[in-house]
Amino acid sequence: MVSFWKMNGAGNDFVVLDNRDNSLSLTGEQIARLCHRQRGIGADGLLAVEPAERGADFRMRYYNADGGEAEMCGNGARCFARFVNSISGGDLTKTTFETMAGVIEAEFQGDQVRIQLSTPHGLALDQRLDLDGVPHTVHSLNTGVPHAVVFVDELAAAEVRRFGSSMRYHPHFAPKGTNANFAQVIAPGQIAIRTYERGVEDETLACGTGMVACALIHHELSGAPSPVRVRVAGGDTLEVGFTKTDTAGYSAVTLLGPADFTFAGTLETI
Repeated sequence: MVSFWKMNGAGNDFVVLDNRDNSLSLTGEQIARLCHRQRGIGADGLLAVEPAERGADFRMRYYNADGGEAEMCGNGARCFARFVNSISGGDLTKTTFETMAGVIEAEFQGDQVRIQLSTPHGLALDQRLDLDGVPHTVHSLNTGVPHAVVFVDELAAAEVRRFGSSMRYHPHFAPKGTNANFAQVIAPGQIAIRTYERGVEDETLACGTGMVACALIHHELSGAPSPVRVRVAGGDTLEVGFTKTDTAGYSAVTLLGPADFTFAGTLETI
């Protein structure tokens, strides 16, 4: 019998497993089956808690719904932090955990969690790319995982699956591909976004690293100060904080938002 927990961060949902004893070794096929919405528990991805290897409190392993391991997940990181707080007795004020994108710091504010992400890199603005036969202006930034961003006038009308898939697999972002975001400016310092996630291969209700990428690119294009408020498809509004450095980079990049337990259960087989 294997225990699992189901969590979501702003509607981005995850299966969570406690693997601190390293007793679980799942294949990509098994993970994809757990995340399947008709034949498994159903989730956008899977989080596994493992012992730290480099001095942090924990290690976070993150797998997309297709079973492939990814570097990081912003909404997943907040859920991971709240989960390890729960299994540690619930009295932590802060925690740290290792990811493939670096060490993430998290602090707890009631039911919300603020994470400090690794330093973004690879900023590129105003790239003209052909997406499914239609030219677009695309911006990109790696916020732990790669993201491409297109700003639109009417977010509700954006063809997220069509152009998101084209962006995700565009040769410009080969060989690993990219996550694809569509953003609309609501007001200075306030944007709304929709995201097509790599590995899920569909639109999700929220994407944490995508929120950060969109917020920082909004700052680059408009000068909007920190924090930038980001509304996601699931209806939640989160805050992206940052400090612009003298070298045109960023430091102290944070994401504040919800991390909720949905249900728990046990599996006889995986």
